[in-house]
Formats: sequence, structure tokens, C-alpha cells
Amino acid sequence: MTTAPTAPPPPPGPHASSPPTAPPGPRKSSGSAPGGRFVARAAAATAVLTAVGSFLGLLRDQTVAHLFGAGSDTDAFLVSWTIPEFAATILIEDAMALVLVPAFSLALSRRAAGRTGDRPTTGEDAEETGGETGEDPVRALLAATLPRLLLALACAAGTVALLAPLVVRALAPGLADPGLAVVCTRMTALTVLGFGTAGYFSAALRAHRSFVPPATIYVAYNLTIITTVLFLHDRWGVRAAAFGVAAGSLAMVLAQLPAFVRHLPVRSRRARDRRGARAPRAAALVAGTVLAPVAVFALSRQSQVLVERFLASSLPPGAISHLNYAQKVAQLPMTFSLLLCTVTFPLVARAMADGQTERARRRVERDLVLAALVVLLGAAYVVAYAPQIIELLFQRGAFDAADTAATASVMRVYAVGLLGHCLAGALVRPFFSTGRPTWYPAGAMAVGLLLTIAAGALTAPYWGVHGIAAANAAGITTTALLLLRGLRTRMLPIKVRRVTAGLARLALAATVAGAAGWAAAPLIDSPLLTALAGGLVVPAAFTAAALAVRAPEVATLFTAVTRRFRHVR
Repeated sequence: MTTAPTAPPPPPGPHASSPPTAPPGPRKSSGSAPGGRFVARAAAATAVLTAVGSFLGLLRDQTVAHLFGAGSDTDAFLVSWTIPEFAATILIEDAMALVLVPAFSLALSRRAAGRTGDRPTTGEDAEETGGETGEDPVRALLAATLPRLLLALACAAGTVALLAPLVVRALAPGLADPGLAVVCTRMTALTVLGFGTAGYFSAALRAHRSFVPPATIYVAYNLTIITTVLFLHDRWGVRAAAFGVAAGSLAMVLAQLPAFVRHLPVRSRRARDRRGARAPRAAALVAGTVLAPVAVFALSRQSQVLVERFLASSLPPGAISHLNYAQKVAQLPMTFSLLLCTVTFPLVARAMADGQTERARRRVERDLVLAALVVLLGAAYVVAYAPQIIELLFQRGAFDAADTAATASVMRVYAVGLLGHCLAGALVRPFFSTGRPTWYPAGAMAVGLLLTIAAGALTAPYWGVHGIAAANAAGITTTALLLLRGLRTRMLPIKVRRVTAGLARLALAATVAGAAGWAAAPLIDSPLLTALAGGLVVPAAFTAAALAVRAPEVATLFTAVTRRFRHVR
């Protein structure tokens, strides 16, 4: 599951130097920030569609596990799936969004400024805001970036397909069947084009506060994979899964295309005639010095998967598969914890674009605590009920009880690093929300990656997949701590002590909840009933412990729920 470049210094305007000062009074325009109701509705819609996509993702993994088990064939396929996972992180979840959401937010801010008469005084900047002598900055950005991006993505996909043997050898030198992995990698190389286009559409739509179409992409993706595997597995074997991944990436594009055309229509002939003069200035928002730091950060983050599979390729067959299934299930709580940050990132970027630093700070602090609350509650449940979860999801067909035990034990180790993964995903967004280049996140991620490599190389020979998973948790947690410290000193004056104290209380509550669930799990024999009971035991223990230690947000949420319940009665 995964599961992700910045933009160059913006043109002369309110963001050309250090954080701009806010205008003398509230700025009323069509681009004003939405209120809490909008955020709640957008987050709810995104959560529902993400839940459906995640359910289909589990069904996809169940289908692959049922048909092919956990052996050399699935190891070969999962090595080829490294390319889509890498591309998804860079082109959908991290880099593309971190570059384009601030770029489109800045363009929308300039469009709004032009429409409300708050225009720059120079003729050059008048063009940027869409004045009478200039072009809509949003369309200019689209025209300057999308064609070039599509060409670059197509070339990259072709290069990956051509160099597939070298890619497989580099990713998994000890693989039992490299030939099968090469064939699958050539199929999955198409996802570079599909994911890149889908990521561009998603970023542009989210900047326009259209969250439903981007939230449907994993529904379309997983449905396509499942359908393809079911129809073709008899004739193609595990190659059907690789072909389904490629087709699913194109389904992501088609799912967003109508909304993208509606929000960013094709420019008029007059606008096309003027494109040459304005395109370079628009392209500057997403190129050069701002792009490089985000690209390095995203590559470093996704390289953790490369390290895991490289180290696991020398372990007994099935090790890569066990790591893969454990990671995908364990990271479900992280996916849901970051939903709010996905919705609010355009709001933070717009606040930074408008110079409203204090509003951005409050939003970021609240998002960090809420995201941590969700991920820690999920981590407690995963740790307590890992064997029952894996048995219910995967133990059928070629996936036997030994595979369940191995995957569940690895998943518990992964869960220790879930808070680090969540915080890293949430904290990096403010760094790249201003359109100014910063290398600090890439440096923090590099430190975490080096720790992952060193710890994994040292522990894998002794602890196997458990050592690899523990190294992943240590590396990403280190990165999260460095990002938290750097955010205060470099970007936003967040109150680090208050945030860390709140996170510590939530972590303590999660520890109590996990212990309570672990103790209660053996009391019921049925895996289904045990897992369902855990859905009551863990949240109840978490809430009680959180209220006892006065964890932030929990008391507020508890009061709101009980008040609503009394009102209904």
C-alpha cells in the first residue's frame, strides 16, 4: 500500500521571499478557505471511498493469495510490483501531490486576486493574476506542465520495460525465478504512465476542492486487477496479476477524466495563441530547484521497500510475500489516519499562499493529533489480533496456516512503526506547501533510510523478516522525529512540546489497549468472533486509558459523541 517534488521559487509576488505577511484584513474572495463543514464532508466522502478501495485491495490480495499462495511465483510478481508501488508513492501519494497542490493553489490564489481587483501593480504580475492583458494562471499552469509530463512519463515507462532484466537483478538478486519477474516487470512498467497521469489529475482536482473523483481511483484500480486475475489466471498464471496492475493504472485515469475536464476545460483558441508567452512562467512553479527536493524525499521514502525486498530475496522462498501481506494489512490504519491530511493539505497550501501562517499552524497541529489518534488505535488492534486478522483474510487455498503464523508475527513488528509512518506522511506536507525549495525533508528521510539499511543488514541474518520489519520501523520513526523538530525551526512555529506530550499520551493509551486486546484474544476460539470482539475491546480500553491520561482530542470527541447521543434520545 502504499502507498509518493516541490515547485521552484514562485514568480515575483507574495511568496517570492520569506513568509509573506497577511493582508491588513480578512480577504474575501471566491477562494477563501472552506469551513469545518466542508472539511468534514470532504473527509467523510474520502473516507467512505477509501474504505471501499481498501476493502477491494484486501480482496485483491486475498484473490492473489488464494490462487497463487506464497511462493516463488508470488515472489516474482511482487518484485515486479515494486515498480507500481514505487510509482504510486512518487506519482500519486507524495511527490506529484506535494508539487502540484501548492502550484495549483497558488495559481488559484492569483486567479482569485485578479477577480476581486486585488491585483499587482506591474504589468508582468497582472498577467499572472489573469488580468485583461494576461491569461488564466490555472490554465497556463496546465498547458505548461501536462504535455511535458505525459512525454516524460511515456519515456520513463519505456525505459523501465527495456531495462527490466537489470531492474529485477538489482531489486532481488537472489530471486528463484528471475525470468518470470522480468516478464511481469515489463507489464507493470505501464503503471509509470498511468499513475503519473492519475496523480496529476488528483492533485489538480484536490486543489480545486474536488475530492470525490481522486478518492475513487483505488476502487477502479483494484476492481480492474481482481477482474483481470479471475478471468486470466488459468491461462497466464501470475502474469495475469501483473497485467491487471497495468490495466488498473489506466482505470485510475479514466475514473477522474470527466471531473478533470469539467474543472480544467480545454483552453480557447485565443488562449492557445498566447500560450507561448506565459507557459515558461507557469512551468516554473513545478520545475527546477523545488522539484528536486521533493523527488529525492519521495524516492528515499519508497526505497525502504526496495531495501526490504533486496534483503528478503536471500531468505527462504515466501519471505517477500510474508513481508508484503503483513505490510499491506498493517498499514491500513495509517491510510485512514492520513485521510484528514489529504483533505486539509490544499487548505494548508492555500493558507500559506495567502500568508495566513497562524491558521496553517493550527490546522497542522490539529491534524497531527487526530491522525495519531486513528493510527495508534489501529496499531493496537493489529498487535492484539494479528493472527485472527491474517487467518480471516488470507488462510485459504494455497495460503496455509504456516503462512498465516509467519505473516501475523511480521505484522506485529510492522505495527510498531505505524505512528512513524503516519507522522512522516503528515509532517512532510507543510514543508512543501509554500512552493519554496527545502532539502530538510529529504535529509531527514535519508537519515532514516540509512538506519533502515544498516539495521536490516545486521538483523536479517539472525531474525529474518522480523529484523527487516524492525529496521523499517526504526528508520521511519527517526525520520518522523527529525521532521517534527525541523518543522518548528524552518516552516511553522508549531508547539513541539505540546504536540509530543499529546502523542505520548495517545501512545500510552494505545499500549494499554493493545495489551487488553492481546489478553482477551484467546478467550474466544472462533477467529471471526474474536476479531469482532476485539473491535469492541480495543476501542473501549483505548478510550478509557486516553481519558485517564487526558490525551488530547479524545475527551473532546467523547464529549461530542455523548452530547449527540443524549440529543437523539
